[in-house]
Amino acid sequence: MSSAQRIEVSREQVLAYRVASHGFDRSSPVPDVLVMGAQDTPYGSAKLALAARGASLEGLQLVWSFRGAPHLHRRTDLPALAAALWPVDDADATARISTAVIKEGARLGIEAFRVTAEAFREVVTAPMPKGEVSGAVSAAVPKSLTYWCGTCGARHISGLLFQQAGIFGAVGVRPEGGRTVLAPLDVGFPVPDAASGTTELVRAYLRFLGPATPAEVAKYLGTRPTAVKTVWPGPDDLAEVWLNGRKTWLPASELDALLSAKSEGLVRLLPPGDPFLQARDRELVLPDRSSQKELWRAIGGPGALLVGSELAGTWRAKAAGRKLDLTVTPFGPLSSAVRGELEAEATTVATTRGASEARLHFAQ
Repeated sequence: MSSAQRIEVSREQVLAYRVASHGFDRSSPVPDVLVMGAQDTPYGSAKLALAARGASLEGLQLVWSFRGAPHLHRRTDLPALAAALWPVDDADATARISTAVIKEGARLGIEAFRVTAEAFREVVTAPMPKGEVSGAVSAAVPKSLTYWCGTCGARHISGLLFQQAGIFGAVGVRPEGGRTVLAPLDVGFPVPDAASGTTELVRAYLRFLGPATPAEVAKYLGTRPTAVKTVWPGPDDLAEVWLNGRKTWLPASELDALLSAKSEGLVRLLPPGDPFLQARDRELVLPDRSSQKELWRAIGGPGALLVGSELAGTWRAKAAGRKLDLTVTPFGPLSSAVRGELEAEATTVATTRGASEARLHFAQ
């Protein structure tokens, strides 16, 4: 692309485009962003993410998928998703599971995923507690994929490998009485022979969290940029745009939508881990560093207040009997109109969580 053809886009255009692509206007019961699933950490977050988009909860299944994190996905998508998430080569597989506890085992590459997936299928033939499954799978895989736990007095399979291999083992996940239960999926499919459709996953990231770079997509997938570059869409499929002096890409079919995007006057309460918050260019989504640290905490992070196409604060909720106390901590002043719309959004959160009433508070 010559300098005369160089396309520059602003931060405001990008965020407005992402908000529109995520379906926050609640115009569809099955928003397109579900191709990426909705992360469910902590439990219940995925349902709140769907409620923020007015989406139906029908036909969904909780599985360990991207980076081994629990996500709600459409059941019909699971066979193709498993094939797309399968490592593209041994280097990719090693990058996804390489930790100090199984440094040698990680060098098995794709074979580490294969033996673990096969062990899942042999062990999980009916609903079982996660701990029991872990013990049985640990005993079935090569010793190099396990480590000694002095506290338990036993060897455990690496948690990073265990959860990432779950979808390949065709197991679903569900919380039950304070514990995690694994069960065979209703949708059957074999352990993948090779990765297939991974380029479509890359394209999905670029569509909903783009424009972006291979490095950002790699962080989302939990691998290295070299692996992503092997499945990067072809030049005819992508549009190259410049954002804050960086070369980035998005599907060519989305370029007009990006260039014409304008912020809409909506207010939404996004849960921790919401798909909108999964973008790896956090400095673009929320420029203030102190606000970034508050929102994206490693443990126990809050939800985010979305006003228009900007993150305008955080929120937390606490059950009080059948009522839900929801406290918003804004990053700056909120208009009376926004505060009024938050009443309705707080009710949506309460209803989704099974509470009879929402009580909205604002932190000083």
